[in-house]
Amino acid sequence: MAKSRADDEELRRACEPAVGGERVLVVVRVAKSRSILGKAGRFGLGRHMAKPRVLALTTTQPSKGQSPKAHLHVLKYSSGGVIEPAKLYKLKHLTKVEVVPNDNSGCTFMLGFDNLRSQSVTPPQWTMRNIDDRNRLLLHVLNVCKEILGHIPKVVGIDVVEMALWAKENIPTVNNEVKNQDGPVASVITQRDSQVTVERELVSQAEEEDMEALLGTYVMGIGEAEAFSERLKRELHALEAANVHSLLESEPLIQQVLLGLEAVTASVEDMDEWLRIFNVKLRHMREDIESIESRNNKLEMQSLNDQTLVEELDKLLERLRIPSEFAAALTGGSFDEARMLKNVEACEWLTGAISSLEVPKLDPCYANMRAVREKRAELEKLKVTFVRRASEFLRNYFASLVDFMISDKSYFSQRGQLKRPDHADLRYKCRTYARLLQHLKSLDKNCLVPLRKAYCHSLNLLLRREAREFANELRASTKASRNPEVWLEASTGSGQSPNNTDTSTVSEAYAKMLTIFIPLLVDESSFFAHFMCFDVPALVSPGVPSNIKRDALDGDDAHDDDLSIMDPDEDDTELNDISSEFGALNEALQELLDGIQEDFYAVVDWAYKIDPLRCISMHGITERYLSGQKADAAGFVRKLLDDLESRISMQFNKFVDEACHQIERNERNVRQMGVLSYIPRFATLATRMEQYIQGQSRDLVDQAYTKLVSIMFSTLEKIAQADPKYADIVLLENYAAFQNSLYDLANVVPTLAKFYHQASEAYEQACTRHINMIIYIQFERLFQFHRKIEDLMYTITPEEIPFQLGLSKMDLRKMIKSSLSGVDKLINAMYRKLQKNLTSEELLPSLWDKCKKEFLDKYESFVQLVGKIYPNEAILSVAEMRELASM
Repeated sequence: MAKSRADDEELRRACEPAVGGERVLVVVRVAKSRSILGKAGRFGLGRHMAKPRVLALTTTQPSKGQSPKAHLHVLKYSSGGVIEPAKLYKLKHLTKVEVVPNDNSGCTFMLGFDNLRSQSVTPPQWTMRNIDDRNRLLLHVLNVCKEILGHIPKVVGIDVVEMALWAKENIPTVNNEVKNQDGPVASVITQRDSQVTVERELVSQAEEEDMEALLGTYVMGIGEAEAFSERLKRELHALEAANVHSLLESEPLIQQVLLGLEAVTASVEDMDEWLRIFNVKLRHMREDIESIESRNNKLEMQSLNDQTLVEELDKLLERLRIPSEFAAALTGGSFDEARMLKNVEACEWLTGAISSLEVPKLDPCYANMRAVREKRAELEKLKVTFVRRASEFLRNYFASLVDFMISDKSYFSQRGQLKRPDHADLRYKCRTYARLLQHLKSLDKNCLVPLRKAYCHSLNLLLRREAREFANELRASTKASRNPEVWLEASTGSGQSPNNTDTSTVSEAYAKMLTIFIPLLVDESSFFAHFMCFDVPALVSPGVPSNIKRDALDGDDAHDDDLSIMDPDEDDTELNDISSEFGALNEALQELLDGIQEDFYAVVDWAYKIDPLRCISMHGITERYLSGQKADAAGFVRKLLDDLESRISMQFNKFVDEACHQIERNERNVRQMGVLSYIPRFATLATRMEQYIQGQSRDLVDQAYTKLVSIMFSTLEKIAQADPKYADIVLLENYAAFQNSLYDLANVVPTLAKFYHQASEAYEQACTRHINMIIYIQFERLFQFHRKIEDLMYTITPEEIPFQLGLSKMDLRKMIKSSLSGVDKLINAMYRKLQKNLTSEELLPSLWDKCKKEFLDKYESFVQLVGKIYPNEAILSVAEMRELASM
């Protein structure tokens, strides 16, 4: 045993460097192994691949404010025999100690920890050298867990009583008695560490000695249970008798205690009576104090309420007071420009005063007070008086401003001088009263309706006068010769070229009219919307399109007076209000600008009379202005441009209809040969129309092309059918002329290209029909014989054809002799026939080439058929016929 302890001390000293300075409680040599089949395989204990290890139980020295910690170190031997750390377990995670049941020696056990990462892996098994090492290690582990952690792990496969008895026999203990209120308590500690208990949860040593003495006393009587029971009963009776005797001896003391208790009870009853009396008095006193405090609180509250009421009444009186200077300005003040600032201040005060007497800003409890109702009625009377006076002044003021401008002729265009309308001074004078109108709207929104009508009526007179004078002088100062409207008349020779007069000044005059008045009308609409307090987003004047420049008239720059209105914030709840405001604004603008369109119409009609084709350029100018307008408060301007565009389109369509009527007159002639007059003149018309387009009005012109060419082609077909004998000649000559005259335009105009291809197809069809007719006139028998053979080949074999009536070899020879004798003369006759009816000599070469090619193709087909049906018959070859045709 001494050798084992020496060995353990040596092992402890060897392990101390490897545990990092911690306090070593016990060290044990073990063998580590893992069971092949888990904890208890049916092949016995898991000692496969056992490795030598050392288990060391250590504790750390607790620092200030911290508790000690316990660790279980697994140490291994290095190659040099030095002990070094292999694994570390914290003892606080130990939950289970289990001895492997298949090991009969009991030296193999497993330790279960709750913080292992993989619970599916079987924990290692530790095998001791003997039972003493196992008990010594496990006993220290249990004691440390109890002392430091406050609990012990679950123990499986070990008898705790047996371990306690082993500890008593093998570990020297020192008994320390700790005295407390109940007597001494014995604790068993080891020699090495008196602070670690061994059997605290087991039977104490004193109790164990008493039990042994008692059992030793009654060992001899246990043989007979009845005698033993009788003996215990006698002893129990003796003990009870002794207890009763001791109680009787203490009776005098009990009497003294009872007397003392009665005296105390009497004193307690007296004390309770006195306390009851004092409690009643205190309750009455508390009620008096509460009554006094309640009266004081009410007086304080009444004082505060009175003070607050006085303050509120002072504020209310201040609201009800009408300053004398404002009252004078509202009831009888002047509206001169110098007094406008004072009037605006009075309006602002009146608006605020009326608003302050309404419920949102005034406490509802004051709303029905008599003084408030009277003061509200007085303010309403002031408002009605001021609104009536201001409205009457503004209506007269608008009329006087316009009358002054109309009476001064220098504001308008005069003979020999175009005058750009200038409303800067008018707007400046109106702007003086802009804030007044805003306050009138806040006071009475309905008062703006008659004011808007008065402003629109007055300004409408001025705008119409300016537009009329400008349009009259514009037409008078524009020099342009009138072109005749007869464009496609048959009486006009194709060599003539009417409409060569330059009429560009007409469209320039129209553009100048738009350049001057469209921005003016947009600006007036924007000014009117702001000046008359319409709740609409700000208007941004689109100005003039970038490709149209304003002319500087009278040396003045074209400047617009913009009010620089800020765009109001809009949300979904305001969209309906804005929409209704736009409707009201456009109705007012209709009154403001109505009638001015007549002067624009007059310019359009005047330009149409001079040159109808100028409608194309005017349409393009109008489109450019339309693209620069927005559908906003200047909606009337957009409507005016739409109406102008419609009127220009109507005038141009009128011209196209007249031209179509002129084309249709050609149909009434009895006999027309050669190229019809409207074919080349249409090319001239289309060329000029393309010059006027300039990238705009494409749809307008394309529609005119479609209508004109459709009438031209239908009229041509009707003229050709009037004389079927020469129908194909008329068609091919006119379709050829149409293609030649429009070749250049068809390359750049898709609509004309479509009709060009249509004319080309009609030309080819007419050529084919006319050439076939000429060929059949000269070689009728030859090709009739050919057709008979082809028809019979559908029903009989080629060998049977020579035996049919009229198709024998003799008939073939007679037909060839009659048809091909003098074939050169027949070919010349075809040429003369083709040349005879043509009026366009330039078409003859191409037609003759087509005719020869068609004849040779037919003759080649005839030769091939004869060679198949009559193989031995001699006939003029195709090469010989081609040589004769080329002569």
